[in-house]
Amino acid sequence: MTGTDPRTPLRVGLVGYGLAGSVFHAPLIAASEDLVLTAVTTGNPERAAAARSAHPGVRVVARPAELWERGGAEELDLVVVASPNKTHVAVATAALEAGLPVVVDKPLAATAAEARTLAALAEERGLLLSVFQNRRWDGDFLTLRHLLDEGALGRIQRFESRFERWRPKPKGGWRESGAPEEIGGLLYDLGSHVVDQALVLFGPVVSVYAESDVRRPGAEADDDTFFALTHANGVRSHLYVSATTAQLGPRFRVLGQHAGFVKYGLDPQEAALREGRLPGPGAAWGTEPEELWGRIGAGESPPSGGGTPVQSLPGDYPAYYAAVAAAVRGTGRNPVTAHEAAAALDVLEAARRSAREGRVVTL
Repeated sequence: MTGTDPRTPLRVGLVGYGLAGSVFHAPLIAASEDLVLTAVTTGNPERAAAARSAHPGVRVVARPAELWERGGAEELDLVVVASPNKTHVAVATAALEAGLPVVVDKPLAATAAEARTLAALAEERGLLLSVFQNRRWDGDFLTLRHLLDEGALGRIQRFESRFERWRPKPKGGWRESGAPEEIGGLLYDLGSHVVDQALVLFGPVVSVYAESDVRRPGAEADDDTFFALTHANGVRSHLYVSATTAQLGPRFRVLGQHAGFVKYGLDPQEAALREGRLPGPGAAWGTEPEELWGRIGAGESPPSGGGTPVQSLPGDYPAYYAAVAAAVRGTGRNPVTAHEAAAALDVLEAARRSAREGRVVTL
């Protein structure tokens, strides 16, 4: 591995150049001083051309195995798996068996058992296996963590988190497929984010209740899902993921013993990446305008002016890959472990069972 020298960027092979690969991973890898995008896997000619145009000099291959076959593993220091959900386990397994550290987009697997099997393989081989839970580096989430660390709200009683959209017509594709093997639907897509954030903030979950519906005409997979989690510490998390929300609710509403925090609007980093903007020196990356700052108070009614504005901390998706690079080099910790991903999958599996059976599921 040539990338063990901190002055030498780690050589990255990216599997998949769809939405996740082209909008999230490739730009963040390219913007990092610690990484260099060496190879991309896609069997789609248009995506291959787009990858070569956006990243001149990148090697494009049709199959993931071409990244590590015939000694190719010696030309890479890290594999990033951003292919469709159903391929995550097989591709990650093959890369680990080839001796390569791996980052996998969420969800890591369809089941917690598969996630733990992958974790065991990585540990057996002494290799990094990390999961791209980028929403841990959303500015609003970083701000909320800071408030909780300060004790600004007092003991938390209820945490509400919404990742809602208004998309009345399905787009189609594997993300909205009802075929079980595709691992589509919002429960596993946006649900992976909101559940992970709740676990980071409030720890293990002891019971799960969920309602999951297919609302839109022509839709196959869940597009409107609600989770109610009870954490071991007594906090209750109410989580909403939806493509059918005509009036969007607050991104966060957190109610504590002494005060509450309400925040509207999504972190701006995804929109910036979709527009082709990149983080870099001097860039005001991840910053929010004042009108989107959250408010803290008691007995008041944000967003109409009640409470005291709390300046949002800048979002920092680049911090994830900086941490991955440090972990690969042995100078830092894995930012998101496979065991953490498995704990979130325990909750997602329980939620699916709860919605299907109409009952609370105990973990």
